[in-house]
Formats: sequence, C-alpha cells, structure tokens
Amino acid sequence: MATIEGVWKPFQVIYIHRHLLLLLLKRDMISRTSGTVLGTAWLFVQPGLQILGFWFLLDVVLSIKLPGRVAFVDYFLLGMLPWLLISDVLLRSLGVLEEFGGLYRRSVFPIVILPMLPIVLSVLLYMVVMSVIVGLMEGIHAIPIALLVILVLGIWLIPICYLFSVLGLFIKDIGQFFPFLITVAMYLTPILYMPIQMPESMHWALVINPIADIMALIHAGIQGMEWDWGNVWRPMGLWLLLLGPSWVLFRRAEPQVREIL
Repeated sequence: MATIEGVWKPFQVIYIHRHLLLLLLKRDMISRTSGTVLGTAWLFVQPGLQILGFWFLLDVVLSIKLPGRVAFVDYFLLGMLPWLLISDVLLRSLGVLEEFGGLYRRSVFPIVILPMLPIVLSVLLYMVVMSVIVGLMEGIHAIPIALLVILVLGIWLIPICYLFSVLGLFIKDIGQFFPFLITVAMYLTPILYMPIQMPESMHWALVINPIADIMALIHAGIQGMEWDWGNVWRPMGLWLLLLGPSWVLFRRAEPQVREIL
C-alpha cells in the first residue's frame, strides 16, 4: 500500500508546496547568476552557447554525414539537448540535500521538495532552449512536441532524483564516480551515432539503456525516425518500478537526513 501511495505523493508535494518551490527556484536562479551583467539570462545563454559550439564543430568544421535524410548536426543536437538536461539534473540531485542543508538546519522545512528543484529549474530552462533549436531545425509545427518531450522527461526523472538525493548524501563515493558513469552512459546512448551504427555485438546495450529508448522516441516524434513499442514500455516500466519505492526510501531516510546535516 505504501508503494502504491508513493506513486502519487511526489505530485501532491509539488502542488501543496508550489509557492515555496517557486521561491526556492527564484532564490536558486539569483544565487547562481548574481554579480553578472546578464543575470538570470545566463541560465538560457549557457546551453545556447554549447549548442552553437557543437553546431560549428560538427556542421562547419567536420561536416559529418549520416545515412538517410536527417543531417547529422540536426540528429546530434536533438539528442544532446535532452541529454544535457538529464545529466544536469542527475548530477545536481546527488548534492541537492547538502546544498540546501542550511535551510532545514535552522528551521522546520519540508525537505521533501528539494529533489524537485533540479528538475523544475532544468525543465523550465530547456523548454525554452529546446523550442528555439527545434523551431529552427524542424519548423514551428515541431515546437509543441519539443515542449512535451522536455515535460515528459522531467516527470520521468522524478523517482531517480529522489533516489539519487538519498544515495548522494549517505554514500559520498557516488558523487566521485558518477561523472565517469554518466560519460560512459552517453557513449552507450545513440547521440553521437544512430542506433543502426551500433555494432551488432553491442545491441544489448540499447535494450538495457532506457535513455536509448527515450532518444528513439524523441527522434521519432520530431524527425520521423523509426521506433517500436519496446522503446515505450522499457522506460515506462522503469519509471513505475522506481517511483513508489524511491519515495518510500526518501521518507524513511528523512529523519537521518536531518541528523546528518
């Protein structure tokens, strides 16, 4: 029963503490860009500059070609933007409880909303960036799909963020090892190459990698590339498997979290 109840609890938390969440988001955005000329605009400019650099390297300098009608730079950028969101959210989730520890050391504070901060902020930022890039690459008609992609991706990351926030606090070594792990995961995800270019002996990596399924659905929805129902059921099954237990784990660890910090 606790696990079933936990499926809906994160969404209830967002609604109940929505005003506090917005205040924390505003505080976070200001603290990350204070003292700069552009201010919070840097949050949008930084991923835009990354994309500009990738475009110059891949399209102007290297001129890499892919088999089929989709240009490599378009394929790469459409996969890299969601990947940047995923990696940013997961990396920050590992330290989010410690980052905001000062808030709940001094007062009664609903720490249950803290794992949502990296998700909400990144989703808002990448909705803007993704809309601009997809609009330029595929046309205005593709922008609603791009917005839906980022929103669904943010929802999919919720249980992982609750799980990572606890693991990152109690097992410090994960924070040291995770940058290497996330880099390996990127190489095993069809971002720098198409799925058909993966050696046949490595196709198992596409099956066990839920992010590969997500990328396949993104490219199918926006660029009309091939997909199958396994691309839907595998990440959805993982989400359903993790959402309840990750919530229960977080709530049970909450007293220890307050003691540690």
